[in-house]
Amino acid sequence: MKETRTVLKRFSTLLGIFCGLTIALILVSLYFGGYFHSSVPALTNSSQTDSHSQADSNNYWQPPSLSEIPKDEEGDLILYGRELIMHTSAYLGPKGSVKPISNGMNCRNCHLDGGTKIFGLNYAAVATGYPQWRERSGTMVDVEERVNECIERSLNGTRLNENDKELKAMVAYLKWVGKDVPKGTVPLGVGMKKIAFLDRPADPNLGKIAYDKHCIVCHGANSEGEMEPNGQEWLYPPLFGEHTYNMGAGLYRLSKFASFVKYNMPFGTSFNAPILTDEEAWDVAAYVNSMPHPSKDLSNDWPDISKKPVDHPFGPFIDDWSEERHKYGPFTK
Repeated sequence: MKETRTVLKRFSTLLGIFCGLTIALILVSLYFGGYFHSSVPALTNSSQTDSHSQADSNNYWQPPSLSEIPKDEEGDLILYGRELIMHTSAYLGPKGSVKPISNGMNCRNCHLDGGTKIFGLNYAAVATGYPQWRERSGTMVDVEERVNECIERSLNGTRLNENDKELKAMVAYLKWVGKDVPKGTVPLGVGMKKIAFLDRPADPNLGKIAYDKHCIVCHGANSEGEMEPNGQEWLYPPLFGEHTYNMGAGLYRLSKFASFVKYNMPFGTSFNAPILTDEEAWDVAAYVNSMPHPSKDLSNDWPDISKKPVDHPFGPFIDDWSEERHKYGPFTK
């Protein structure tokens, strides 16, 4: 009897330890499960309504609802424009159904959620901001020209003709997205949220570490990207190599790339809950833009060199900094 009580006592003790460990493991699982759930967003195509949930204040710009598109000929043009923004390559890519004039990327690969995401290179200020003077070209630029600039540079492609229905449709959509923004105003949340400069040069070697940690799962170890099942467009585009943006694109400037990834990547990240540190964002920008990109004739860019951005990586410059410093920084005196 005494031996039985001893065995039961030992069993009870072991059972208590086991239950305690089980509860502890559950709590740890819940804690880290919540952390990873919030830190690594689901890799899905975000809908237009996602932009609303990411704005933590009514002061941020909100895109119009698709239900506001008129049910008429103009509305059909707007809808076609949105389709072109979302699935550019299916119409204008290497296997495009209209004409093959671009590299296979979609406009939405950079202009997130079809240009409606807060600080996701949205189109909020297009309707109110154009025509505008562009220092890069030294000319007045309208929306049509701006679209063609993106096709030439970010899509490494060939310009649309001014009478092409596709150009008219994309312009109609871009203007519709910003239709509620008062003329001459800049809404909160437009474009990209700027990242602070580092006090050191951005480091491609550290950037490779950050790339492998945050980017490789979607964009691939060698930036091979991932195609949509239709084989016509990128679900996750290459970030360097022959199928990506060329040296004349805005993202080839480190401040642009770092700002974009800081507040939008990994895919699904929102500006008010970034995952990358400032250092990681700058370094991964340095890594990506140190790798090969298609070339572009930039001889006519920045006719007034005093207007060149500090991180434009090609001379001549008005100062005595090297091209390497203009590319990687530090960008402060």
